[in-house]
Order: sequence, then structure tokens, then C-alpha cells
Amino acid sequence: MRFFYPQLRLCWLSLALVLVLGLAACQKPQEKFINTDLTGLKIADHIKLSDQHGQVHDLADFKGRVVLVFFGYTQCPDVCPTTLVEMAKLMEALGERAAKVQVVFITLDPERDTQALLATYMPNFDARFLALRGDAASTEQVAKSFKVFYEKVPGKTADNYTLNHTAASYVIDTEGQLRLYLPYQQKTDMIVHDLNILLK
Repeated sequence: MRFFYPQLRLCWLSLALVLVLGLAACQKPQEKFINTDLTGLKIADHIKLSDQHGQVHDLADFKGRVVLVFFGYTQCPDVCPTTLVEMAKLMEALGERAAKVQVVFITLDPERDTQALLATYMPNFDARFLALRGDAASTEQVAKSFKVFYEKVPGKTADNYTLNHTAASYVIDTEGQLRLYLPYQQKTDMIVHDLNILLK
């Protein structure tokens, strides 16, 4: 009988291999992000900022939705309005899924971007968008948390300055975790692809 043991062992090994390969074939390949994956990087979600309606939020309030975060200021001549227009197009492209997405604009210029100004500025792009502002300290804290760079560039007068700042956007998943870095002027279909993964 001992002459059959090697053959029996080989038979069991072959059967196990068939089962493993069969299970692997049944599993769908994991979809990959097109944009830069920031999974694992931590952000501070407890910083209190007020929106254009006077309501106070922190980023943890948006759990359950995918959040797109962009830092800018209302007097920005190009990057900020362009990005917000693109985000409005993105929401349109998402269709019904847009209900599970929140766009958040965080001003880097709370000195000039008052609640009243933000309330008139945001509807130019999409009434669903939220604009958040804080004092200078909380603005610096939340920007630092996302590793966003910004600096004031003096103008001809004290209040006629501009800001150099990071032009990218960030995506937070439904669990409140930072997941993606979106470069400036990224194509809408590439963002939709990644958001659909997070919305599943």
C-alpha cells in the first residue's frame, strides 16, 4: 500500500491547486485609482470652521459622503474659479451619485472672505457647495493638516494682495479618511472613475 501514498498525496495537492485557482478566478480584480492615492495619511478632522450660512462644521461632520476639498480664496483670478467650475461639471457628470458627494471650499483668506461674501460667491458655481472659513490660526492649522502651502503676495495697497497657494484638491472617503490627491485641471472622467470606486 505504501506505493500508492505518493500518488494519493499528489492527487490531493492537485485538487487543492484547482480549488485555489478556481476561487481566484471568481474574485474580481481590485480597481485601482487613477489619481494619487494618499491612503494612510492622517488629517485633523476636529478643526471647527463656519460655512457661508453661519453653521459650524468640522470635517468629521461629513462622514457618510465622499468629500472633495479645495483651498483657495474668492479674489483668486484664475485657479480657484476654474477649479470650482470643474467641480460643478463633475457633480453634473456624477448624476444621482452627486447626492453622496460634498464639495468643500476652504478659504485661505478669511481676512477678506467674509461669511456674506462667501454666501454670494458660492452659488455662482453650485448652490450645494460649502465654503468654510475660520480665523487666521484655524486656517493655518487646517492648511497644515493637508500640507497645503499658501503665502500672501503684497499688492499696491494693504488690502490689494494676492495669495500663492497649492492648486490641488483632496478627496476624503465616507469614513472620513484622506484618500486622493487631485492635480489642478484633472480630467473629469478620471475623477469620476476614482469617486465611483469610493462610492461603491
